[in-house]
Amino acid sequence: MLRVANKVTSAVMRQGLRVLGVAIRTEKVVFTFAVLASAVYGGMTVASAWALGWATENVVLPAFDRGQVASGTLWTGVLLIMGTALLKALGVAGRRILAGLMQYRMQARSRRDVTKQYLRLPLAWHHRHPTGQLLSNASSDAEAAWGPLAPLPMAVGVVVMLFTAAIGILLTDLMLALVGFLIFPAIALLNLVYQRRLSPLATRAQQLRAEVSEIAHESFDGALVVKTLGREERETDRFRRRAHELRDANIAVGRVRGLFDPMLEALPTLGVLAVLAVGALRMSTGSIDSGQLVQIAYLFTLLSFPIRALGWVLAELPRSVVGWSRVQAVLEAEGSMTYGEAAPRADGPASLEVKDVSYAYGDAEVLHDVTFDVPAGRTVALVGPTGSGKSTLVQLLARLVDPGSGQIRLDGVDLRDLPYGAVARSVALVPQQTFLFDDTVRGNIALDLPVTDERVWEALRVAQADGFVARLGDGLGTRVGERGATLSGGQRQRLALARAVVREPRLLLLDDATSSVDPQVEARILYGLRDRAEASTVVVVAYRMATIALADEVVFLDRGRITDRGTHEELLDRCPGYRDLVTAYEREELERSALDADADPDADPDADPGTGLEEEEVSA
Repeated sequence: MLRVANKVTSAVMRQGLRVLGVAIRTEKVVFTFAVLASAVYGGMTVASAWALGWATENVVLPAFDRGQVASGTLWTGVLLIMGTALLKALGVAGRRILAGLMQYRMQARSRRDVTKQYLRLPLAWHHRHPTGQLLSNASSDAEAAWGPLAPLPMAVGVVVMLFTAAIGILLTDLMLALVGFLIFPAIALLNLVYQRRLSPLATRAQQLRAEVSEIAHESFDGALVVKTLGREERETDRFRRRAHELRDANIAVGRVRGLFDPMLEALPTLGVLAVLAVGALRMSTGSIDSGQLVQIAYLFTLLSFPIRALGWVLAELPRSVVGWSRVQAVLEAEGSMTYGEAAPRADGPASLEVKDVSYAYGDAEVLHDVTFDVPAGRTVALVGPTGSGKSTLVQLLARLVDPGSGQIRLDGVDLRDLPYGAVARSVALVPQQTFLFDDTVRGNIALDLPVTDERVWEALRVAQADGFVARLGDGLGTRVGERGATLSGGQRQRLALARAVVREPRLLLLDDATSSVDPQVEARILYGLRDRAEASTVVVVAYRMATIALADEVVFLDRGRITDRGTHEELLDRCPGYRDLVTAYEREELERSALDADADPDADPDADPGTGLEEEEVSA
């Protein structure tokens, strides 16, 4: 067991020193000046011991013996003490400011790198990692990774103090030096035991911080599910258990520190007491004078400080290593997309070709050799039962992920051959789940695009959202709340559609993006998309027959394969699977109406059976 603990501690030490080396190489200039400031502090601390001894011997004792002291000698003592104190203060200020600058720069750099990597990694990678963990990587892990940087310049700089004080003690009196130095092997051994006890506890505490963050984010993000299913107590209990584990882990760390810190503070004091005891005997024999004894005793009190400073760095290394490892796991993650230099067309509707495309989530293949094309300016509806791969195909068309095999071409160019950002400039996706920022209506539509209010209103008119936006308190300047909490589902969908339209995409992808609006509004939206001056090629995932009928062509997906394609009427006539799917809801309504008529003999047999459908879809 002890051998395993030694291996773990050694590994943590090596990793921790590598992390510190990265910071030193990255911030060479800041680190150098921070160490110099710390060296000034260390040197002046030792000099203050000499100044104190000189003042004791030349000012204090003569004043007691003769009742007076020469003014020149008095002022020399004052200037020595004040000068060393002033330089020491400047060293402290410079060390702390520069150490903090170094630490915060490295933390900011890590957060930027992690965030940039998140944006670069494909959606498939994000699917495998919980959001709470990603938040922890960019916040507490980046902070923990560079925790030792605050005391590091001090620990390195005060080595000057350590050697200067040791040399000063040796030159003053060899006997007292040997007596005092006996305490340092004990301090080193105690520090070693301290690190071995603290390392696994600090590692566990850092891991639990990330787990608590993951649980909290998941519970808050799923607040609707938690409340509607009455899981408040269960989620509270789940969070409580992990929070209590974190509390206990932090208490365990505190106990170790509480046990060893007083011991590390007490050992140097014992050394000083031993020096004073032996020094008093030496002074009685005339081997040293009182000023030398004061100087040596003071230097021994200073010698413990560099060792404690090194201990502070070592105490932070386990937590630093955990944070660094978690950050590096993100930065070294694979799955980045490759880009080319092919130049896409600048304007006009895009043509789309999908050739032999397959895609799998792990071992489960959801798309198999999908092939179809969409001529420029046409509208194609993707139709299929739940789980047939429609949403996955739309994500591939937007290049949120790359296909496992096959090609997707935009104007004849493979998406992988386009430069970074080209797909986003040409293609807009309105997903099933609408996301709005806690911003104004205008801010959510324009985002960072420099567009006029007239252009925003035109996009809102196409999305059939101009009416309700005009009725909002501040119009385009109305804040919509977090995730658009102040708006209905249909309103949020229409704002998301306007956000896509305002960019004038050459290819517009609608993944069931109008499911929360009634069929009449949906029809006006699709007509508006087709009739606007900057017409786009449109691929829409659709379920309603009225929506599907507006498409120029229908592609029918079943179990990840295209089983048929053609116009809506053609597929109704020749494809039983398609016909059963798109007419299932209407058949259910007709059957329900027939049952109601049988139950009520006075019911009007000529009543419109479509009314119930419309009302239910509107309410949906």
